[in-house]
Amino acid sequence: MKTAVQPPEPQADMADAPPVAPPAPPTPSINAEQKPAPEPGLTLPRLSRQQMGDVAMALISLTIGVLIWHLVTEINLDFYINFSNVPSPVKVFTAFFDHIQTEIFWTHIGVSMRRILISYSLATVLGISIGLMMGRSRLARAFIMPYIEVIRPIPAVAWIPLAILMWPTEESSIIYITFLGALFPIVLNTLHGVEQTPEVLVRAVQSLGASRWAVFRHVVIPAALPSIAAGLAIGMGVSWFSLLAGEIISGQYGIGYFTWDAYSLINYQDIVVGMLVIGGLGTASTAAIKLLTKPMLKWQKRAR
Repeated sequence: MKTAVQPPEPQADMADAPPVAPPAPPTPSINAEQKPAPEPGLTLPRLSRQQMGDVAMALISLTIGVLIWHLVTEINLDFYINFSNVPSPVKVFTAFFDHIQTEIFWTHIGVSMRRILISYSLATVLGISIGLMMGRSRLARAFIMPYIEVIRPIPAVAWIPLAILMWPTEESSIIYITFLGALFPIVLNTLHGVEQTPEVLVRAVQSLGASRWAVFRHVVIPAALPSIAAGLAIGMGVSWFSLLAGEIISGQYGIGYFTWDAYSLINYQDIVVGMLVIGGLGTASTAAIKLLTKPMLKWQKRAR
């Protein structure tokens, strides 16, 4: 008996078959160093726009100030304030560019910055420690506050004769005077920050069984950080004022000595150069302090 052979099925015509889509290209992997391309239409954050606007406004303000300075010196304005002996901005900037090409000018700047670094570091460590201790202990506050209230109003210039007698070198006396100028703003602002700690937070963590050290570390210090940061910024400005007072009287190097020496030689351009350099260094130092303390205050933005 023969088996019937099935006829082969007719194959579909290739022309009638639907087209096959080509395989999709592999998705490139994003390495750790590569960043995804920004989506179109993204705009800058609002905070960045505000900062750019502030910078632009500051530049416009400084430009207007320089133009007014140029005009009053050009016409030799003498109305309550005599500008006839004040050098013009062109003369001052010319003298500045001449000085930055000399080694002695950078020596003056380096010596002043080294003195600020030493004295301000000591004032920061001691001032924050004293402020925290006074804020948490009534006995410490009653014992230390009389000294602060008596010594704080004494200007830096009044300390110079005694500092020269107390310390063996002029360098030590200048650092001591600068240290005193920065110390008191840091102490008082730290004390204010500790006193402003919400008592309800302290009682809440105590009710949960937190120790005194835990309360101090996790509640008191974070609550006082904004005031501490403000005190550090204020202390930096006062430290520059105190440093210049010491350098003018007893220094042989430093930007304060440079300014005083220019006054002694009746070199008006260098006087203004020294003043502008002092202002620039003080501004840069304060900005650096704010930049360093900014990461510790991130919790403020999250709390708002």
